[in-house]
Amino acid sequence: MASAAEWRVDLADARVLLVNDDGIAAPGLEVLERLLRPLVRELWSIAPEREQSGTGHAFSLHQPVRLRTAGERRFAVEGLPTDATIMALGVAMVETPPDLVISGINRGANIGDDVTYSGTVGAAMEAALSGYPAIALSLNRTPPNEAHWATVEAHLAPTLDWLLAEAWPRGSILNVNFPDVTPGEVKGRRLTRLGRRKPGGEIIARVDPAGRPYHWISSKRIVGEVAPDSDIRAAEEGYISMTPLTFDLTDEALLARARARMKTP
Repeated sequence: MASAAEWRVDLADARVLLVNDDGIAAPGLEVLERLLRPLVRELWSIAPEREQSGTGHAFSLHQPVRLRTAGERRFAVEGLPTDATIMALGVAMVETPPDLVISGINRGANIGDDVTYSGTVGAAMEAALSGYPAIALSLNRTPPNEAHWATVEAHLAPTLDWLLAEAWPRGSILNVNFPDVTPGEVKGRRLTRLGRRKPGGEIIARVDPAGRPYHWISSKRIVGEVAPDSDIRAAEEGYISMTPLTFDLTDEALLARARARMKTP
C-alpha cells in the first residue's frame, strides 16, 4: 500500500496519458500507443504538432497555445512538450485526470546531463510537479543507425511491471532508457544514477548561399564522469536503466558547509 506521499499504479486499471517531444506523428508515440492500448483501462495522447527536442522544461508564455483533435482521445498541441502536459491536465483531461503520465518514447537516449535539455523529461517533469506519477521513456540510438523499436516492443511491458510493482515518492520522475541493441542483446535492468555528458560538443561553422556565416550546435556529447553505476555505463553495456530524478536543485552538502562556515541559519 502506497502512503499519501507515494504513488503506485495498477496499469490494467489506469487512465494513462502519453506526451512526448518528438511530435504527434513520431514513431515512438505510435509504438507506445500500440503496446499500451491493450494493457491499460484508457489511453490518451497529447503531443506537439512537430518535433521539439532540446526544449527542456520551457513552456509558451508569450504566445497562444492551440489544441487540435487528432483522433479519439488524441490531440496535437501547437507548442512545446511542457505545453502538451499543461494542456492535457488543464484542458483536455481536466474532467478525467490521468493516473499515470508517460513521456516518450524518445528516439534517442536521455542519460546524464541530457535530462536538463530534454523535452521528454521536461514534459514528465511538468506532470510530476503537478502531483501526477510520471515516467520518461527513451530509446538509445547511434545516428545514422535506425532505432531498435523491436527492443522496446519486447521489453516495455516487463519493464513497466518491474517499475510499477514498487511505490515511488510523489514529485519524482522515473527516467528509463533502453539500450541501442537488439531485443536478444539486452542484458537486464539496472537502477542507476546520472552520469556526466552534455550535448554541444562540436560547433560547426558554415556559410549560407548569400555569403552570411552561421553555426550548427551539434548533439555530439562531451563525456565526463562515467561511474560504474551510472546510466551511461548501463547503456554502454546493454542494460535498461532507470534513474529516479528529483528537481530540487539545492546542493544540500554545500548548503550545510556554507551554513557552518558562515555561522548563519
